[in-house]
Amino acid sequence: MTLKHLAAVAFLASLSVGSALAQTAVSEAWVRGTVPAQKATGAFMQIKSAQGGRLVSAASSVAGVVEIHEMKMDGNVMKMAALPKGLELPAGQTVELKPGGYHVMLMELKQPLKDGDSVPLSLVVEGKDGKRETLELKAPVRPLGAANPAAMHQH
Repeated sequence: MTLKHLAAVAFLASLSVGSALAQTAVSEAWVRGTVPAQKATGAFMQIKSAQGGRLVSAASSVAGVVEIHEMKMDGNVMKMAALPKGLELPAGQTVELKPGGYHVMLMELKQPLKDGDSVPLSLVVEGKDGKRETLELKAPVRPLGAANPAAMHQH
């Protein structure tokens, strides 16, 4: 084999290893738009982990602080709190991050986010084996009053 052939084989092998490690899929990601001077918003999506794991962190260049949050009712009061241990992703099940539930909170926004913008997001998922994978995505911004686009498709 020539050096060129060896390089090609090594490259193809690295691609197959990379795809074998990517055991988490994200779909229908979107970010809620903001109004001027608004400093926080949410990112929503569906996450499915083939072998199970935990969404342990998130980051975005549009925000100074990014956290994984849960919103829930406590009596008649809606409360929102960070999930310091992350969000459990049961094996083979889709976990929905949606308004009024689990979401990625983008805080200390660096600029307003308007309909049509695209927000870069990095999600870090830790598998049951302790290995971490980073998922890079671009989530479209939806208007401030938008409902979950997935729910709109169900009508």
